[in-house]
Amino acid sequence: MNLIQFFDLNGDRAVAAVDGGVARVVNGAASVYELTIAALSSHTGLAALVADRGLGETVDRAVILAEGRMLAPVDHPDPAHLYVTGTGLTHLGSAATRDAMHASTAKQAGGTLTDSMKMFQMGLEGGKPADGHRGVQPEWFYKGNGYSVVNPGHPIPSPSFALDAGEEPEIAGIYVIDQNGQPRRLGFALANEFSDHVTERVNYLFLAHSKLRACAFGPELRLGDLPANVEGMSRIWRDGEVLWEKPFLSGEDNMSHTIANLEYHHFKYELFRNPGDVHVHCFGTATLSFADGISTRPDDIFELEASQFGAALRNPVRTETEHPLIIGNVY
Repeated sequence: MNLIQFFDLNGDRAVAAVDGGVARVVNGAASVYELTIAALSSHTGLAALVADRGLGETVDRAVILAEGRMLAPVDHPDPAHLYVTGTGLTHLGSAATRDAMHASTAKQAGGTLTDSMKMFQMGLEGGKPADGHRGVQPEWFYKGNGYSVVNPGHPIPSPSFALDAGEEPEIAGIYVIDQNGQPRRLGFALANEFSDHVTERVNYLFLAHSKLRACAFGPELRLGDLPANVEGMSRIWRDGEVLWEKPFLSGEDNMSHTIANLEYHHFKYELFRNPGDVHVHCFGTATLSFADGISTRPDDIFELEASQFGAALRNPVRTETEHPLIIGNVY
């Protein structure tokens, strides 16, 4: 079962359950967050609670998306309490592009491995520990909060100072922290972990800057475990035609870390275990249009799809107008 959030024809929030490609409204539900809190309070699961609430009328996902009424599949009443974070160099093959981006300086010193390759090798050797053991920690980054999340179908803003506006097709884990401060996984969603790869390429220490961008995920939240093998397609559309497309792989069969290991190294920090907070944690990718020399333009459309995750995630890119920044004193 998948879940979507959207505005109905009256402008009210609604939730629908998607099963077999058919979406039906969940009775008495205005948000996935509200459903999750109710499930935690009643010590039941989301799927069981949806079944208990019952399903109403059928809705058309394609129409909802076309009319701009689709929401991200989870949000928080206070967007500042939704964290967007991620890990890199977690997928087999993911080190090749990163290594090429940062190789020149490091390899001037006698052909030594770049930090990217060292990190990737650490994951290969220690990212899939035996059950009950903690593996090596991955690269980690902060991306933003709920204010940086763009709804499916809506434009992803690229700052005026950005040097690149590139997609990253990923799977994100979706979590809510329960009343005891423990992470509870709702499921997984497609995610476009939008980044500035040219800024990152200037210097590896600019990675943190390159990740402070908007992102999009959804449209559907897949309940349950992540399939071991995820096969999807990433595309860029320009002027009604496909400019670039390439398959992407995810799931543990295609990763150098287990999901459990990545989760542990995120939630080991007490900062990320505040009751009621929502976490959207991106697990990385090995596929980038930037690696193939693509430079996007305003109004290009990113499209990510994978059959296990329902409807495709589509967002155009838009360049923002820079607003004057005035820093004053308060005495």
